[in-house]
Amino acid sequence: MGFAMAKRLLDSGCRVSVYNRTKSKVEPLAQYGATIVDSPRELNNCDIVFSTVSASNDLIAVACGDAGVLSGDVQPKMFIDCSTVSEEASQQVRDYANNKNVAMLSAPVSGNAKVVKAGKLTIVASGPKAAFEQAEPYLAALGAGVTYVGEGEVARTVKICHNLMLGVVTQCMAEITVLAEKRGVPRHAFLAFMNDSVMGSMFTRYKTPAFVNLDLKPTFTPVLLRKDLDLGLAAGKNLGVPLPLTELTREIVDAAVQHGHTDCDFAVLLEEQAAKSGLSLVPENVEVDDGLQ
Repeated sequence: MGFAMAKRLLDSGCRVSVYNRTKSKVEPLAQYGATIVDSPRELNNCDIVFSTVSASNDLIAVACGDAGVLSGDVQPKMFIDCSTVSEEASQQVRDYANNKNVAMLSAPVSGNAKVVKAGKLTIVASGPKAAFEQAEPYLAALGAGVTYVGEGEVARTVKICHNLMLGVVTQCMAEITVLAEKRGVPRHAFLAFMNDSVMGSMFTRYKTPAFVNLDLKPTFTPVLLRKDLDLGLAAGKNLGVPLPLTELTREIVDAAVQHGHTDCDFAVLLEEQAAKSGLSLVPENVEVDDGLQ
């Protein structure tokens, strides 16, 4: 994800320096003009620093740790985090940034590396309005749309709401696909109908190739989905909002993780549903449009 985002910034004419814990993953960006650095702190002379990490503790470490972006004597003008993390962790980093006189935007994204490459990434942002207005051209360069939702950490809640729907819709998609196949309908035919109907969406079309051909190369793992479902359930508890569908989906996703599905794509929910339904799936080996072209 971060590689594709950095590539879009480079393509838009920005001067870009990049860091990754596994350096080899970002070294190919050098051929496009990026400068590769050895620690987050070496990014502190940039005007704007973007981060995208997997979990809350990773954000705190990359921003506030001993070698963090904000830990040195020199500071960037703005710090923008595009991860899906808890409000509490984000607020901790925001407080740290404020003490360093660094503006911070919470700007989680919807999509993955393939979506970024297709120019369809969307972003929801919160934080100081003046900082958002300054950063908006760079955020817009990353994809198809940027939405500002207010001050503070409200963008974190918006993204968690998004990922709750992601989990619930994927599980529903798995259930109805298995139901149709048990009646004798090929997956590619059933999903072609669904995608062309009023119930189809960019997401259902994008996920169709994985469902049809059982390609479970990870775009988003069950472990990460479970983490986001947990964040959503915690938010629901704090705000007094019951989330029964989310609770059930969380149980199903956790069962997939307990069955060892940790490093694959969360489309494995289809295989889990099939197993519970007495159905043995095989790839259909049908070329399917993912809707991203």
